Amino acid sequence: MLVADLYIRMYSKEQSSQIKQTFWTTFGQYIAPQPSAEGLRINWINYKTCIKYVNFRMQVENRSASIGIEISHPDTGIQELFFEQFQELKLVLHDALQEEWTWNLHSTGEYGKTISRIYKELSGVSIFNRDDWPKLISFFKPRIVALDEFWSDAKYSFDALK
Repeated sequence: MLVADLYIRMYSKEQSSQIKQTFWTTFGQYIAPQPSAEGLRINWINYKTCIKYVNFRMQVENRSASIGIEISHPDTGIQELFFEQFQELKLVLHDALQEEWTWNLHSTGEYGKTISRIYKELSGVSIFNRDDWPKLISFFKPRIVALDEFWSDAKYSFDALK
């Protein structure tokens, strides 16, 4: 049995929810002093791209964490147009992130919806293990800040797709 599985089984649904809420509150407090690329105060956890169906998501699963750009438009053709626009900006995105991310057009997301994602994953961590929280915070913070830096210029490339 993996340690992460053990942590999950130790908690009720309510306790699990509370631990997740506590982590995200802790992360939010840690990153709150960080201004956006435009020098503004920002809600990093619920980052607003201001483009419907394009979201920056930070997620923690049972044994992994991920951060990424999620395109969830219900029309897969339009979803593909958004994805192609990100591909046009791949060098700019890579320059901001300073690492390669996984590009996945049309996969099944939560609730069985078709989504497209550009993301980075960290394996072997659990939100239920407080010893992993520094790893999770160190994983999320520089990447969400880099996404914001990228988005401060790139968002204008998506105006025609609004």
